[in-house]
Amino acid sequence: MAGMGTRLRPHTLTTPKPLLPIAGKSIVQRLIEEAGSVLDTKIDEIAFIIGDFSDEVKQNLTNIAKNYGATPKFYTQHDPLGTAHAIYCAKDSLHGEVIVAFADTLFKANFKLDTQIDSIIWTKEVENPNQYGVVKLDNEGFITDFIEKPKEFVSNQAIVGIYYFKQAEKLRDEIKYLIDNKIVVGTEYQLTTALENLKNKNYKFRTQTLTEWLDCGNKDITVNTNQRILHHLPKNELVNKSAKITNSVINEPCFIAENVVIENSVIGPYVSVEKNTIIKNSNIQNSIIQENTTIENQIFANSMIGNFVQLIGKIPDYSIGDYTLIK
Repeated sequence: MAGMGTRLRPHTLTTPKPLLPIAGKSIVQRLIEEAGSVLDTKIDEIAFIIGDFSDEVKQNLTNIAKNYGATPKFYTQHDPLGTAHAIYCAKDSLHGEVIVAFADTLFKANFKLDTQIDSIIWTKEVENPNQYGVVKLDNEGFITDFIEKPKEFVSNQAIVGIYYFKQAEKLRDEIKYLIDNKIVVGTEYQLTTALENLKNKNYKFRTQTLTEWLDCGNKDITVNTNQRILHHLPKNELVNKSAKITNSVINEPCFIAENVVIENSVIGPYVSVEKNTIIKNSNIQNSIIQENTTIENQIFANSMIGNFVQLIGKIPDYSIGDYTLIK
């Protein structure tokens, strides 16, 4: 999670992308919970590979790990030298059973992980495989090839950015070999190069296919991910009992956090409102509204609104960062 999150600015100017909220929980917290849901064993340690993050952000990540019952560790990637390099920054944690996940990817899965296999790569069937890295399988279901953005059709199984390794030290050593010998693609050390080398050394890879793959790359995609998460949430997690809703209609599913005030408004469907936010005389659909924000006399949809925003006016589509005032 060391990237700058430039495609989600202005929201990532004040908050790292993996800590942006989706229906009351940060992206990275939801990712950890979903990864844990496919395991029959407990997650003991969570290694966060970060950039130049503040102590406050590190404390938030520490709390997420500890609340999940895991020990947090932090590693810093100072230079953007590729996916393999990022993972190698956490080399001290690459031993035994490890799940590697890129922190802007959420998913839904209905399987339990088969931990008897050397490695499992999460995939999703896609309609446009030429835009993704894909895998090719043999008749027994093992991966035979990793192909980056194939020009001709070879497979529709796209790699989503979540991996399981039974012996992560083998991945660590393979990445070390790439770095020691400066084996790069362009200017970066790529994870797919390490995976291809491991495959050639008879390290066995299988796939497990996700039912849903959710991205948080830009504003529109993140708003759509919020919609899908709301669709899956149980009703008892949607509206906090401390929310004060007066003369208003909530079209489900919506997430309404603690101490939210809603008056004379129509909210939803697919709206997340984070804590201590006030909404009056407004009609809002398919949007994410963060904490401590005041919204009055609004009609909008498909928007992301940051923290401590004051918004008065009528514009149909927003992407507004923290501490903004619009009248």
